[in-house]
Amino acid sequence: MVVKRILIMGAAGRDFHNFNTYFRDNDAYEVVAFTATQIPDIEGRTYPAELAGKNYPKGIPIYPEEQLLDLIKEYQIDQVVFAYSDVPHTYVMHKASAVLAAGPDFCLMGAKNTSIKSTKPLVSVCAVRTGSGKSQTTRRVSLILREMGYKVAAIRHPMPYGDLAKQAVQRFADYADLDKHECTIEEREEYEPHIDNGVIVYAGVDYEKILRQAEQEVDIVLWDGGNNDLPFYESDFHIVVADPHRPGHETSYHPGEANARMADVFVLNKVDTAEPENVLAVRESLRQLNPDAIMIEGASPLFVDDPDAIKGKRVLVVEDGPTLTHGEMAYGAGWVAARRFGAAEIVDPRPYAVGSIVATYNKYPTTGNVLPAMGYGEKQMKELEQTIRNADVDLVIVGTPIDLTRVIKIDKPYQRVRYELQEIGQPTLADLLEKKFGRKA
Repeated sequence: MVVKRILIMGAAGRDFHNFNTYFRDNDAYEVVAFTATQIPDIEGRTYPAELAGKNYPKGIPIYPEEQLLDLIKEYQIDQVVFAYSDVPHTYVMHKASAVLAAGPDFCLMGAKNTSIKSTKPLVSVCAVRTGSGKSQTTRRVSLILREMGYKVAAIRHPMPYGDLAKQAVQRFADYADLDKHECTIEEREEYEPHIDNGVIVYAGVDYEKILRQAEQEVDIVLWDGGNNDLPFYESDFHIVVADPHRPGHETSYHPGEANARMADVFVLNKVDTAEPENVLAVRESLRQLNPDAIMIEGASPLFVDDPDAIKGKRVLVVEDGPTLTHGEMAYGAGWVAARRFGAAEIVDPRPYAVGSIVATYNKYPTTGNVLPAMGYGEKQMKELEQTIRNADVDLVIVGTPIDLTRVIKIDKPYQRVRYELQEIGQPTLADLLEKKFGRKA
């Protein structure tokens, strides 16, 4: 048998999952290497032998994506698998063209070969783009299911930025678990709000093991998607969130368009802050993609502890990092709150930025006059803290989903902005979930 030599392009998430579910014990293939991008400092590691299986006693090396063409030549690669998300269709095809010109096949993997079947009912929440409002939708769904009498755990799309072997299966039930697993700001932004609501969170690297553990303690599994990636599990009820602040993106980003085509329900979020013509455009676009999906419109109302504290102040706005970076938004909830509650000036953070924060602005020039809450490691968290300390402002507005002061020191007065999903009209998510699953007897 001729063994095909495979290289998987990824970002420490979908790439590992595709390997685990399809390639790990498949003797027809040899995965020679992974490449990594999007996330700072995730290359230069090894996918460990403990996770890679019997065919890979030395593990699998992870290289920077910049070395892709050299690796194809050096390792005589037969097929390149593209396995990361939230990128334009044109970006994917430029990568494909480079690979095809170098000789190998170029592959995108679908749900048939990568989705795992749960023994419990499974609800998935995904999106057409990062920053659409997926997290608050997931929280809303978890609370509805609990009110219906079900015990629920959220399984979050992977963010394994540390020791991969130690992170194979992670369970988060309280803040001590976040500290134990040395979570980054990006991980805390996703886990902490669930914990605040009393919902257990699972994450890690080996998503079949994660699922089997979660199934032991819940009635319904909730997939909490990342970026605009597809679910890792077969879904019984697939909810996809879209953002009218970015009309057209629902049809022009990978794999968000595939998510839209798979949806049972659309949540068209942020209709309270988007331009009406953009709401209409995205609604019609979604109907063209998937006319059978049910459409729900939603708002993300803002809550601030003391809105009067913002009025007349020169403010520094800190926003969710991924929304600004590969999500390509120029602003978020913090910026909206600053404008709504009368800030005198939103101060540009760039003159005060240091280290990797400067590098982030250089890499993502579309970011507006806001500070992305980058925190993929202790050094970057310190640089975020220093940038805030340097800023000549009266007040900091924190638009991330977590209390940043748990991980960094903010040496100025600050206000947190909170936001939750609020459905508008009927049907509601509660209506649809009760119709699908019924109340627990």
